[in-house]
Parts: sequence; structure tokens; C-alpha cells
Amino acid sequence: MIKLHNLYFEKYISKHKIEQAIDLVAQSINAEYKGKNPIFVVVLNGAFHFASDLISRFEGDCEVEFIKMSSYDGTESTGNVIVDIPLDFEIEDREIIIVEDIVDSGQTIEKLIGMLAQGGIANYKIATLFFKPEAYTKEYKIHYPGLKIPNDFIVGYGLDYNGLGRNLNEVYKLKSTQMTNLVLFGPPGAGKGTQANVLKEKYNLVHISTGDVFRYNIKNKTELGTLAKSYMDKGQLVPDSVTIDMLAAEVEKNADGKGFIFDGFPRTSAQAKALDELLESKGTAVSAMVALEVDDEVLVKRLLERGKTSGRPDDSNEEVIRRRIRVYYEETAILKSFYEAKDKYFGVDGVGSIEEITERLSVVIDQLV
Repeated sequence: MIKLHNLYFEKYISKHKIEQAIDLVAQSINAEYKGKNPIFVVVLNGAFHFASDLISRFEGDCEVEFIKMSSYDGTESTGNVIVDIPLDFEIEDREIIIVEDIVDSGQTIEKLIGMLAQGGIANYKIATLFFKPEAYTKEYKIHYPGLKIPNDFIVGYGLDYNGLGRNLNEVYKLKSTQMTNLVLFGPPGAGKGTQANVLKEKYNLVHISTGDVFRYNIKNKTELGTLAKSYMDKGQLVPDSVTIDMLAAEVEKNADGKGFIFDGFPRTSAQAKALDELLESKGTAVSAMVALEVDDEVLVKRLLERGKTSGRPDDSNEEVIRRRIRVYYEETAILKSFYEAKDKYFGVDGVGSIEEITERLSVVIDQLV
């Protein structure tokens, strides 16, 4: 994954596959132009990389000229082809090979062919590294298409996004799938665990519980688990950097997923900022903090009732329960302000049946998907 300006791009076509395509184009041109002296007319700026590799494979005599044309603004074609550097060389009765980086709508090709025709050329052929048949609207034949691709916006190997990306030796496409990433909070007894299980199934999200991640890493004696345990054994807090590295590993395992439910993290504004940085590096972001809101007395009653069967001592002591609830509010007050400032905080009534609460949560999440 790479970031150019404000957009993220994911790896799409390898350098090896590109070189194979150029080899095939070169073989066809060598066979057809054996003993001839064509002019390669290279369309700048995008085709410089392809042209260099293609022409170096040409086995006969040839000439190389350049023309600069543009029609893109950002990721969209303007539909208006601008000639920045015009034809200023003799082309009458010459055989021309147009070298393009990519042919999509065909607007640039149409403009260039018209200019060549006015110059009295003998004939022309079109070579392009990438060709988008779905987007092509013209009738001119593309004689040497290197790779036929869908109508995705791509960068690399000469192609750019607002000036960046031309130097990349592989091709990346615009990341179009937007993840839904939820920070799910709720006081003890709010039913957060139950709702997390329902929501991950309903929206096909990955549930990442900080507690589960810690237990897994420590039990399996991973490098991060061993490091975390070394702090815990000394009675020290595990540094945020270790926790975020554990979460990063979980995110990386599911990088192609539809999103995540983060449960138990972040707990501080510093952790929230670290989570933002982690997700940004993956081309995504926190969509919302969703907090289940339940009256304290209801929570106490629920937990005391749960304590009769859960076997958890902290569910059977009212004083401990109230202390846990106070700690929750102390922690989330900071985070509530953090996400409210980003317009990403949503409080949801957590009283009612499981189905009723799920429905309320879904109303919020459906606005984000």
C-alpha cells in the first residue's frame, strides 16, 4: 500500500508482468518493421518509461520524437486534450509508431492521429502499455496493446496521480474498497461483547479484542507476547507501542477485510492517535466510536444477576462493580471528547432486548458503510 497526496493505492501489476508485456509488444513490432526506419512518437509525460524499455528492444534503425499532451486532472479525465509540446518534426511519408502509456477513452489518440494525418504520414500503428477496452470509445485500432486492464485508475511505470508515482517500477491501482472500522465501547454489563459478536457477523467485520490479542500472544510466546509479559511480571503497564504492534499484526492478517471492531482499545487519547496512524498506514481510518449507554443502576443490577452464574468475583461485589463503572467513565470521557472533535462519536441506548439494541447500532453503522 502506498499513499500519493491524499489517496491510497494498492499493488496491482508486478514489474515482471510488465516486462513480459513489453517483450511481446517488442517482438510484434520487430517482426513488422524489420528493415524499416519508423519514427516512434512518444506521448509525454506518461509514456517515457514504457518508451525507453520498448525502443531499447527494437532491433533496427529508428527515430524517436516526442509530443506532450494531457487530459487528466487528478483521477478524472477532463475530456479536453491539451497539446503542451506540438509536433515539430518532418513526418511526411513516414511510418509512425505512436507510443502511449495508457489508452482509456481514446481522446488523446484521436487528437494525435488527426495531427499526424495533417502532416501527410504514410501510415501509423499504436503501441500502448495499458489498454482499457471498457473505457475505449473510439474506432481506431490499438495494434500493440501490452496489457488489457479494467477501468481502474492506476499509477506507476510512468503513470501519475497529480505528478506523483511516475518513478514506481510496479503499477498500483486506486484503493476503492472503504473499510468500516468501529471503536466499540460500553460500560461493564452493557452487553458490548454480545453486540460485537452480532455486528461482526452482520457486517462481516473482524472483531479485535485487546484482551484476546494479549492472551494469544502471551500463550503462544510470540516476540510481542514475551515482551508484554516481561512488563506485566514486573507489575508495570505494557507500553502503548507494544499494544499497537500487536494490533497492527492483527490488522495486517485481515488487510483485505471489510473492516474491524476494536474492543478494549484505545483507552487514552495517545492510543487513539496511535490507532489513527496505524489505520492511515493501511489506507483506512476509524469510522466511528460507538458507545452503549446504560444507566448505572441498570448496569449494577445486570452484573449482580450475571454474577450468580458467571463465576466471576467482580460480578458479585456491588462496590467492585461501581468502581469498574467509574473507571469506565473516566477513561471514555477523554475518548468521547477525542472522537466528538472529529464528529465520530455516537452514543446508542443500550437498554432493551439484544435485537432492539442491534437495530439501534445498525442505524448508526448503516450511515457509515
